[in-house]
Amino acid sequence: MSSTKILLVAAAPLLRAILTSESTKMKIDTLADLYLDQIQDMRSCESQLVKALPKMATAAAHPELKAGFKNHLAETNEQLARLDTILADLGKTAGRKVCEAAVGLVKEGVEMIENATEAQVRDAGLICAAQKIEHYEIASYGCLRTFASLLGREADVKLLDDTLAEEKKANESLTELATTAVNAEALP
Repeated sequence: MSSTKILLVAAAPLLRAILTSESTKMKIDTLADLYLDQIQDMRSCESQLVKALPKMATAAAHPELKAGFKNHLAETNEQLARLDTILADLGKTAGRKVCEAAVGLVKEGVEMIENATEAQVRDAGLICAAQKIEHYEIASYGCLRTFASLLGREADVKLLDDTLAEEKKANESLTELATTAVNAEALP
């Protein structure tokens, strides 16, 4: 191992400590702080999904599933724009917040793409992975919508309601496709 690699390996814990130090973490003392933190979290989540959805669409074999992922990508880009509007109205940016839940959920989708050898089984697994993401988003946007209402941010409530409705519809569409076609096609 070269001396440069040894130095990088040795420095990694220090760099990680610096990057995650209290100076880079936002203190959450109020509902307004929590609201901002979670808006930034969902901004990270949606950004990760913009990268993952095209891969999921490419991996999907069922034409309706492939189309569904492509359509949801367009919605996800609109959702990002809504979150950016909220952040701008708050006078804030997305910051460096990383949605660790999305990291894990996207990783599960990638593992499904890599490990499922039969197309029909992969499609069933992709729906499962996508629904896990949708449920996380539904919970998150439901909380954010409530926080916005309590904070008197009515314009945000409307934007978050729109996103919440899209996420619920996406989940319902996935359930319909799974129960009427894809899951049965995955049987031997």
